[in-house]
Amino acid sequence: MPHRQLKQHIGPFALTRTLAWLRLCAIAGQSMAVMFCSWWMHIDIPTLSLLLGIDMLAVFAVFAAWRISQPWPVREWETVCHVAADTLVLGYLLYFTGGASNPFVTLLLVPIALSAAALSVRAVLAVATLAGAAYFVLWNWYIPLPEHEFMRDDHGFSLHVAGMAVNFVITALLLGFFINRLARAVHLQQLEVQRVRERALRDEGILAIATQAAGAAHELNTPLSTMRTLLPELRREHASDAALDEDLVLLEGQVERCRTILREMVAFGKTQLSQESERLALPAFIHGCVERFKLLRPEAEFELQVQPGLEHIVLRTPPGLRHALINLLNNAVDASALRDSNSVTLEVRGEGPWLEWIVRDRGPGFTPTDAPAGIGQSGKLSGLGIGLALAEATAERLTGELVTRSTEHGAEMSLRLPMAAIVDYRASERSAYPAK
Repeated sequence: MPHRQLKQHIGPFALTRTLAWLRLCAIAGQSMAVMFCSWWMHIDIPTLSLLLGIDMLAVFAVFAAWRISQPWPVREWETVCHVAADTLVLGYLLYFTGGASNPFVTLLLVPIALSAAALSVRAVLAVATLAGAAYFVLWNWYIPLPEHEFMRDDHGFSLHVAGMAVNFVITALLLGFFINRLARAVHLQQLEVQRVRERALRDEGILAIATQAAGAAHELNTPLSTMRTLLPELRREHASDAALDEDLVLLEGQVERCRTILREMVAFGKTQLSQESERLALPAFIHGCVERFKLLRPEAEFELQVQPGLEHIVLRTPPGLRHALINLLNNAVDASALRDSNSVTLEVRGEGPWLEWIVRDRGPGFTPTDAPAGIGQSGKLSGLGIGLALAEATAERLTGELVTRSTEHGAEMSLRLPMAAIVDYRASERSAYPAK
């Protein structure tokens, strides 16, 4: 969860939004209370003045609903102004209904409690001062409730206690609901902070490995160039030795392969810096990945499954996607080898807005102890241990996800990427419907 969303959960915006909902409940409750006292109990209260105050609150509720729907952020002083408007209207209604003697006067404490959970100390002091001033005014200046049969003798005490009970229920519901939401928001924030910290540690490790790899690539270029120069001379000097010549040819091919890998590393680094995506048709991209994988793992028994209807898709291939996919395939072969198998399957399919790259192996699958240690270990005992971390980092960078699960025959790694992030829709349409 981004930092901005966390602020919305527990900051001024959250309080303003909560006040908007509470304001609607207050309008409904106050209207029913006025009608109940005036029409059913026939208490001589200033009904028109009270309804006027409720109408003013309704007008402000419309404005508040419009305000929170706007894109610009809600400032703390705006939230204090919203609280002030609610407090003034409540004070206005209490002024006509007994002032501080009204059991609902303790509702003035609700804005203070809500503000204390979401605003700064300065804002809470401002809200508390306003509520205290309203209580002081209602203590000294108010219109007493008219005499009524329910307010004489024991009936008056019973009516006051009933009002206090209703007020207690309302206050308990409001505070319980909001504080529960706050506790959930704090819990989500703690989980997000932990997740961000783990991601930062992982990215720091990947960056350190990338730095070492760049240095190693630079240093390896010189000895590889030397070997590439000397091997042809050795072949000429020992042209009569057929067995040695065959070995030298193999060695020369391996040196050339190392140089190709280094050039690809440099090209990949430049692509990462430029953040330019390569346009490739999906079949061409898959073919390139499969050919590279077969060169790396010629012993693998590879099976490819592509969902029909995806042939026309043109990918905006982001940097790292090809390497992430090859890393998953490479790990799958290692996992299958733990059960004396070389089988690995790649399935490509579209599911709604997602393009899924599913890699299946014939290994031992995942155990319950694998999950805390790291994603996708699948019982693998060899390797550098960064392939899956790189794949997961690539998925997160593309707003996708790497999903792992055990199957009946092994493990399954699903790299799910949003089509909006990697598909060139215009080029795909031209590919699907070529101009005549």
